[in-house]
Amino acid sequence: MIQVYTGNGKGKTTAALGLALRAAGAGLKVYICQFIKGKEYCELLALKKFKNIKIEQFGAGCFIRKAPAQKDIALAKKALERIGKIIKDKKYAVIILDEINVALRLKLVKLKDVICILEKTPAKTELILTGRNAHPQILKLADLVSEIKEVKHYFRKGVKARKGIEF
Repeated sequence: MIQVYTGNGKGKTTAALGLALRAAGAGLKVYICQFIKGKEYCELLALKKFKNIKIEQFGAGCFIRKAPAQKDIALAKKALERIGKIIKDKKYAVIILDEINVALRLKLVKLKDVICILEKTPAKTELILTGRNAHPQILKLADLVSEIKEVKHYFRKGVKARKGIEF
């Protein structure tokens, strides 16, 4: 099954990580690949305590505010190669591709390569893609799409990101 969590609202990664916790609690093995992100977030510290959850980051930082650097592109390519191996090994029941929609929009990865991953994923594997602006072709291939809509956000009032809440 392919799930997509997209939209401008806060909580796409949080929803995916909630699914990871649920799966881990059921004894399933979970692999989380984070595109773009390269910092240590509090949720990662917590998830590392689970023996059946593996997390790898393929990013140089947090957000790409300018044109992507070659390093960003190289890391995203490395992530896709890693995901290909993870899918081929069939060891994980749940695979989360965090911020892959953003990586796609920034052209860090090619749509055809992401579609190839979707097509190669076994039907019994739960594949979750997160990030704003999911590509229409990804949405079409998905079995479940959740759009997280921002109705109101305290960032608009100048509240800065808080440890344990946003990171």
